[in-house]
Amino acid sequence: MTIRDTLIEEAICWRRQLHACPELGYQEHHTSQLVATKLREWGLQVHTGLAGTGVVGTLENGPGPVVGLRADMDALPITELGNPAHKSTQPGVMHACGHDGHTAILLATARLLSETRQFRGTLHFVFQPAEENLGGARKMVEEGLFTLFPMDAIYALHNWPGLPVGTVAVNSGAMMASLDSFEITLTGKSCHAAMPESGADPIVAAADLILALQTIPARRLSPLASAVVSVTQINGGEAINVIPEQVTLRGTVRCLQGEVRSKVRALIEEFVATLPAPFGISGAISWYPGYPVTKNHPQPAQQVRDAASKLLGSDAVRWDVPPSMASEDFACMLEACPGAYFWIGADGATPSQPLHNAWYDFNDQLITHGIRIWQQLVAQLLPVSTKAD
Repeated sequence: MTIRDTLIEEAICWRRQLHACPELGYQEHHTSQLVATKLREWGLQVHTGLAGTGVVGTLENGPGPVVGLRADMDALPITELGNPAHKSTQPGVMHACGHDGHTAILLATARLLSETRQFRGTLHFVFQPAEENLGGARKMVEEGLFTLFPMDAIYALHNWPGLPVGTVAVNSGAMMASLDSFEITLTGKSCHAAMPESGADPIVAAADLILALQTIPARRLSPLASAVVSVTQINGGEAINVIPEQVTLRGTVRCLQGEVRSKVRALIEEFVATLPAPFGISGAISWYPGYPVTKNHPQPAQQVRDAASKLLGSDAVRWDVPPSMASEDFACMLEACPGAYFWIGADGATPSQPLHNAWYDFNDQLITHGIRIWQQLVAQLLPVSTKAD
């Protein structure tokens, strides 16, 4: 499949423009305006405002299946440490996950297919805001994504450091873990640090609790279960010579199975209720449910496998790879519509920096690779009829 060089050059320019002007979740005003303007230029029907800054471009070419392709648009609250020519101009904000590349790939795919019309049916190009922690996919679904734009299936890709360029990884089940966050409040009795017997120290109880929570995946679950419990914040105390009244712990839980997710939550609640008591401390927990498991539907996952194998060769397709314990809110779309989520290798001659790293920059080699994968998948899902209409 040939893609004209000028389209690749344009896509790289869009990608670098987006990288230089990153926007946080639900603030992607410049990004969504660029996307909507380009789509209209190419003759697509454009719907804006879904989940605030979301954009859906529709391309129809006769009767046939209806398929969605999704890209995420938001950046992260990270200060960029690299120094590319297109370095972020927004202090404390950068595209450290490659959403600038995902958006450019999908934009270029929309332009290519609007010109070639090498498909039969309807394509919805879904540009999603707020993938990073803020649940933009869930909000798009709640605001009627699949009611306004009914789809037979929806697909999403993500660049993946650790895999070489020219490879694709996809599973018929879980790709990414669920995500829940928690806040634990430990309340004791403040007192002078020189007289600990006159108070009840929540910091000591917090230290024991943090270590105890790590025994949940290690000792309370089967070794075949997948779970990560991470305490990521500790807040408490105001003066160096005062044992504080209260300590707050925050963190996340990630699981690959729904039943494990429920069990871990119950165990954490049990630990919080019982472990601090001998210290004279009371514990309370608040939960903030996040994303479900990103779980591919078997048939759409097989479609991705077949398309990638035809394009790249079967040796370049990693099937049934170990899922990542990171999370992805495309899971919310997969709960509402059949579909599949897959990874494309990001490592060129020099391995990519990790995702969410302050030195990360999207590998522009993936622009061509991503367009070709979308093009092949569309050709497979929405084939041009060989019979007379």
